Amino acid sequence: MARGPEVIGSPTRGTTNPNRLRRVDRWLTAEATVRRALSVADDPLVVDLGYGASPVTTVELARRLAATRPGVRVLGLELDAGRVAAGRAVADPPRLDFRRGGFELAGTRPALVRAFNVLRQYDESAVEPSWRAMLSRLAPGGVLVEGTCDEIGRLCSWVTLTASGPRTLTLACRPDILDRPSTLAQRLPKALIHRNVPGERIHSLLSTWDDCWASAAPFGVFGARHRWAESVRALAARGWPVLDRPRRHRLGELTLPWDAVASG
Repeated sequence: MARGPEVIGSPTRGTTNPNRLRRVDRWLTAEATVRRALSVADDPLVVDLGYGASPVTTVELARRLAATRPGVRVLGLELDAGRVAAGRAVADPPRLDFRRGGFELAGTRPALVRAFNVLRQYDESAVEPSWRAMLSRLAPGGVLVEGTCDEIGRLCSWVTLTASGPRTLTLACRPDILDRPSTLAQRLPKALIHRNVPGERIHSLLSTWDDCWASAAPFGVFGARHRWAESVRALAARGWPVLDRPRRHRLGELTLPWDAVASG
């Protein structure tokens, strides 16, 4: 019998909760790059890497992506055999299935990979090799979304990557829980979380955004989402290359080019 590819990765803590990834899922179903990757794929396969002790967020992803393209399939991958067994108990192949796998993506060629709260538990030195391993397995035109969030999904960030490397950083949250935008620093992707120090671009972004947030305080009378949107508008006015539209800002999101925040 032929053996599958060698599994690459280390087990994670496996923490998960229902709706923990609803913010990134909402973004995935609307983002043009992701929708295009699924629409042009010969096989619209999506890999959810490292879904944790419960398959609930993979089940939710399959449901949320169902309207993006007919025939979309979601495959949850985990290193731990017990977690794979828990997934298979709720599998509905070919629409939803589960398998053992890591950064080698179990030998598949997906159009989209969602890898959340995985690299957070690795050393920073593992980020780029792990990115390369996953990107090398994508189908042509495929997209990797790698990020992290808090335990119930109120504070999130993610990097969007294609075969050419990282493209954008998105920060998302429930604005009404923020003291200031730099609160999001605790949930930056592994590639950036240790770079939030003076002299680094991500630190400059968050510091400037805090100033914009303070200046936008009067808009708080209309609600935290209005204050967030106004702070993003002010951030753009200060020269930061905001990519998304005001409608996304009112949802508590901000997307910028990766080059604007990456370590210099």
